[in-house]
Amino acid sequence: MTDVIAAVSTALSPSGIGIVRMTGEGVMDVLYKIYRSKTGRKDIRKAVSHTIHYGYVVDEDRTIDEVLVMWMKGPRTYTGEDTVEINCHGGVLAVRRVLDTALKYGARPAEPGEFSKRAFLNGKMDLSEAEAVMDVIRAGSEYALHNSLRQLRGSVRQAVMDMRKQILYHIAYIESALDDPEHFSIEGYGETLSKVLVPIGEQIRRLTESFDDGRLLREGIRTVILGKPNAGKSSVLNMLLGEDRAIVTDIAGTTRDVLEEQIMLKGISLRLADTAGIRDTDNPVEQIGVEKARQYAMQADLILFVLDSSLPFDEDDMQILDSVRDKNYIILLNKIDLAPGITQEDVRAKTDRPVILFSTKEGRGLVELEEMLKEMFFSGELSFQEKIYITNSRHKQEFAEAEKCIRLVMESIDGGMPEDFYFIDLMGAYEHLGNIIGESVGEDLVNEIFSKFCVGK
Repeated sequence: MTDVIAAVSTALSPSGIGIVRMTGEGVMDVLYKIYRSKTGRKDIRKAVSHTIHYGYVVDEDRTIDEVLVMWMKGPRTYTGEDTVEINCHGGVLAVRRVLDTALKYGARPAEPGEFSKRAFLNGKMDLSEAEAVMDVIRAGSEYALHNSLRQLRGSVRQAVMDMRKQILYHIAYIESALDDPEHFSIEGYGETLSKVLVPIGEQIRRLTESFDDGRLLREGIRTVILGKPNAGKSSVLNMLLGEDRAIVTDIAGTTRDVLEEQIMLKGISLRLADTAGIRDTDNPVEQIGVEKARQYAMQADLILFVLDSSLPFDEDDMQILDSVRDKNYIILLNKIDLAPGITQEDVRAKTDRPVILFSTKEGRGLVELEEMLKEMFFSGELSFQEKIYITNSRHKQEFAEAEKCIRLVMESIDGGMPEDFYFIDLMGAYEHLGNIIGESVGEDLVNEIFSKFCVGK
């Protein structure tokens, strides 16, 4: 028996509607106590499943709000249990009063992620799909949303199950051969097993390596705008944002602190940081800004190095270039609308990294930057294709451990070890893959995962 839980499943902010969700055995008993139809004659407990009913939430004789109630009988629900969703007016107070009324008459407050946890425990989704729920909610770009929805529909689960099925077959065969050698021969079995494990190991490796791109899809590319004072960094920020966010003047050193914003470029999310101009200075305030700029650059996924094309390349530019050589960086040759002091060819003679002709005044260079981002971070293939990107660090760790086990089996085969040596590492790979979809995880891990969810989901 599961108790009835209730939570607000929409944002607690003024809106058109708010939704209070309840689930669990006995949810209709709670609803019966707080719902009244317009005529007052309807017994909501006799309602047909998956129907919507107009009426009021009441506390004895006091009307709390005018509502639409959706009733869904399990197991055809998100949690697999009987579920009620109350659509009320979206005012913060109205939603809270509806929730408080439900709690007063038998429901208890849901814990973070408890609806999704029940869906997992009731077999409505595996652990990888449950974790994808929060990725869908937090998606900051079209690509992140598309990838999260694919995981929610079971893309990771299917890949894992296919690999586990193949591994399990060979585990069972080896075990049978060890128990009954008269009927099952494993002589020379290593060659047969190797042909199966090589593509599995390669698939696991690709999934593990996709994590870096997957993280960028989910969180956005941490992008730092660097350059010496008055190179046009703040103008670049404003151009990317499409608004005057940063102060722009002809006075060098205007930016002293770090300005952070998040933008979308053709579906790619950038977490932008505009920094102070880097140069040697005696001004203590400017020194702090320069140090912050260097710290942000060390943690960045991408550096946008802004060069003033109207001035010759000098020692300050060279110091910045030397400091970012081991990072992903793109040079924006800015102010190309002015008389040139340095050309694209001059810059390319100093670095093999991309150089984009840029003009914040004329709005030039954005298209080239978008294409360059796809090329640098997603191999030029970022689109709604069928590739799976791993976005969860837990999944990455389990895939890495599974790959390690596969590699140990291959080493045993290459070393001519007895076939029973394969068994232990094959089981290890099978279990680590199972941890991804929740086949063999402990209660503590399940609780930890769902504790990170928002309340009401």
